[in-house]
Amino acid sequence: MTDRDQYTPGPASGAQVRKDGEKWTLILVRELRHSPEKVWQALTDPAHLREWAPFEADGSLGTLGTVKLTWVGAPTPLETRVTRADAPKVLEYNDTRWELEAFGGGTRLTLWHNIDRRFISWGAAGWHISFDVLDRLLSGTPIGRIAGGEAMKFAWQRLNAEYAKQFGVEAPGWPPNAPKR
Repeated sequence: MTDRDQYTPGPASGAQVRKDGEKWTLILVRELRHSPEKVWQALTDPAHLREWAPFEADGSLGTLGTVKLTWVGAPTPLETRVTRADAPKVLEYNDTRWELEAFGGGTRLTLWHNIDRRFISWGAAGWHISFDVLDRLLSGTPIGRIAGGEAMKFAWQRLNAEYAKQFGVEAPGWPPNAPKR
């Protein structure tokens, strides 16, 4: 049995939602035992992103400019503009903002992600798993990216339901257009 086979995400935690009319922002906070510089590299380097993020980048996210992000399961890349890359503190592109703060010998990582309110719990569940995979990668015990449909094997549905309850929304099913049961 591998570390990946033994992986089970913990309970839904560290997330909140900010609502401004139809615009909703998912805010996820995770404390990592790794330096901001090490976390920054994992957030910006395409080789690191392939190991944990729900997307691939065709270039570094650590410099201002345009890159293409290909989300797991999406047929075409999205042109993405990096508008802020203040290493190792703040990274902004499209509808996403990462903040890294030195904290207790490690990093407090905060993700601000604008997302359609219908899929806010879905996004929280997916990022929860991605953050777990990131932490294991940085600790030297990588288990490989877990995203898209594959996340279903790793308690994504439970997390989706837990976050939906926390946020006071109905949990959407998978795939996105599947009828509710």
